[in-house]
Amino acid sequence: MISVIEIFKEITAIPRCSGTYEPFINYIKDFASKNDYDCYVDNYHNILCKKSNSKAKLAIQNHYDIVCLKENCVPTIIEEDGFLKAKESTLGADNGIGCSYMLWLMTQGYDCEFLFTSDEEIGLIGANNLEHQLNADYMLNIDSEQEGEICIGCAGGVDIFGKSSFKSIIENEENYKLYEVEISNLPGGHSGVDIHKNVPNGIKLIGELIVENNALLLDINGGERINSIPVNVKAIIACKHKPKEIPHDNIRIRKITTKSEHLNVWDRNIATFIYTFANGVRAYDEKLGVVLNSINLAKITTKIDAIEVELSARSMDNDELKKLKKETTVLLKSFGFDVTTNGKYSAWRPDINEFTNRVLDIYKKYDEDASLEAIHAGLECAIFKKKFPHMKLASIGPNIFNPHSNREKVEIASIEKLSKIVKEIVDSF
Repeated sequence: MISVIEIFKEITAIPRCSGTYEPFINYIKDFASKNDYDCYVDNYHNILCKKSNSKAKLAIQNHYDIVCLKENCVPTIIEEDGFLKAKESTLGADNGIGCSYMLWLMTQGYDCEFLFTSDEEIGLIGANNLEHQLNADYMLNIDSEQEGEICIGCAGGVDIFGKSSFKSIIENEENYKLYEVEISNLPGGHSGVDIHKNVPNGIKLIGELIVENNALLLDINGGERINSIPVNVKAIIACKHKPKEIPHDNIRIRKITTKSEHLNVWDRNIATFIYTFANGVRAYDEKLGVVLNSINLAKITTKIDAIEVELSARSMDNDELKKLKKETTVLLKSFGFDVTTNGKYSAWRPDINEFTNRVLDIYKKYDEDASLEAIHAGLECAIFKKKFPHMKLASIGPNIFNPHSNREKVEIASIEKLSKIVKEIVDSF
C-alpha cells in the first residue's frame, strides 16, 4: 500500500501556489475515479470527493494551496536528518501533508467526505465561499503543526490595508546622496504561530534605519505574503551622510552614484509609522496558554501614485479582534493613510465535546502527553463551525516547523506516527 509520504512527494510536484487550481483539480479527479469516488468541484475551486450514496459520518478536510515565496514555485524535496525539507523554497507541508493523509485514506476506500479547499493561504477564500453541502456530523482537519496537540480552537483574523499618496518633488539643495538599503534572508515564519518567537521583521528594520538616519524615503518594497513575517525588503533612500547601520548582519547599504537635482520623496509619516508601529504580540491569554492578540506588518509596496502597506491582525476573541482592527485603522489614518479592511474569519471558540474526547482518547494510546489545545493561527475549522453549527470539529497534524518560510520542514517519524492515529480515528466510525 502506498504511504502518506509517497503521496506527499507525488503531489508536491504538482503546482499548488495559491491561485493555481487546474493541475491539482485534474489530479484529484483522476485519483478519485481510480479509487471509486465521485468528485465535485464548485465555483471557488473547492473539491469534494465521496462515495456514491455516501452515509459518511466523518468529513476530513484540508486546504491544497501552499505559500510560495516565489511565484510559480514547485518545491524540490530534500530528505535530511529525519526531515523532509525543500531546496531554497517553502516545502508546502502546510498543507500538502494533510491532503496526503486524505488521499491515503481514499486508497483504502473509506466512506468519508473528503474536502480539499482552495486559497486558504490568501484569505481562506475557498472555505468562506464553499458551495458544497456536507452531511457529516464530525470533521477532522489535519492542518495543525504540532504533534500531540489536538486543536479545539483558533484565532480569528482580519487583513488591514493602508494607502498613502503623499509625496513631493523637492530641490536637492542640501546635497542629499542616494543609497540602496536592502535586508534579505531573514528567518521568516508564520505570522500566527511564530509571532511570539521574536523573529525579526524586515520592514520594521528598514524603518528603523530610515528614521534613525533622518533619511528621506524614495522607494520601498518588501514582504512576501500577508500571513508571513517579512524576509526581504529593499528601499531607496536619500541621506546627507552615509547611513549608520543598525545592529543586524543581514542589512546591506550601497551608494548610488547617480546625482539628482530634484528628489521625489514620500511623506516622512510613512517611515515614522513603520518605525513606531508596535508589531507582534499585543496580549497573552494565560488561561489558554497562547497569544491572545497580535498583528504583523507583512508587506509594503511602492506603486506609481501610492505606498501601500498590508497588515494581518489576529485574536482568540472576536471582540478583541474588532478592537484591534479599530485601533489599527485609527492609527493608520492618523499617519495619513487611507484604510480598507478585509474580514477574513472569526475566532473558533474552544469546544470540548464527545468528538474531541474521542480523538484525545485515541491519541493517548500513541502519546500519553497528548492534550486539547487552542492555537494562535487561523484554521478553516472556524468557518466550518459557523457554516455547519451542528458539526463537531478537531484538528491534528504532524510536526511541521517554520511554515511559510524557506526553513519549513516536516518530521518523517511524526508523519508515520500520525498515520496510525488518523487511521484509528477513521476506523472508530
